[in-house]
Amino acid sequence: MDASGAMQWEAAVLDGGPADGLRMRVTDRPKAIQVTYPCRLDSAPDGVRAEALYIYRRDIHVKGEPLRYGFDGASP
Repeated sequence: MDASGAMQWEAAVLDGGPADGLRMRVTDRPKAIQVTYPCRLDSAPDGVRAEALYIYRRDIHVKGEPLRYGFDGASP
């Protein structure tokens, strides 16, 4: 938050992986961003869904906008 109590939004971009180049706005400089994609299911009980999970980690060397988040191919 800034001095007036308003949230501070910063531009961020994802590098690599399936969401390469995706731009967004974040608050509080999160250490990681989680991206999910729905998976198609051939048959599943009502309410069941599956999603592919991808993790992007903040590059701590980038101090200004846009913040950069690199694809972590080793996570989940």
